[in-house]
Amino acid sequence: MDRMPFGEYQYHLDDKGRVVIPVAFREFIAEGVVITRGFEGCLYLYPPLIWQQMVALLEKTSLIDGEARQFIRFFYSGASQVEMDNSYRISLSSPLRRFADLEHSVVFAGAPHRLELWSESHWLSTISQLHQEPPMPVSLKELLG
Repeated sequence: MDRMPFGEYQYHLDDKGRVVIPVAFREFIAEGVVITRGFEGCLYLYPPLIWQQMVALLEKTSLIDGEARQFIRFFYSGASQVEMDNSYRISLSSPLRRFADLEHSVVFAGAPHRLELWSESHWLSTISQLHQEPPMPVSLKELLG
């Protein structure tokens, strides 16, 4: 897992809730993948090594921190570990499909250390808004400015 994923690819869910992993992302998740709820209504897909790093960070959070507890419920409780089959498909659980409103057309988008899986309509709406008014986080101004 030495290549970070980037790019976007449109695919389709089959009737059993399976989707083919794009060729460009197969090496990234060759060892398996943990899928969980992401932000903005998409799913996050992590290779096992990166997921373990995420869990290590979550384990350091304080039980006294109510916001941290809520985040863990959102992020961790929805997670499931899946393997690709011989056709490079993964199965998505019903709760995760419902959360991300995945029915037929989907978009895989690369991001640092993860993949994102979106319903095509939600992706197109989100990316359209970003095209009209690209964000410029303070933390990235030095990099991009």
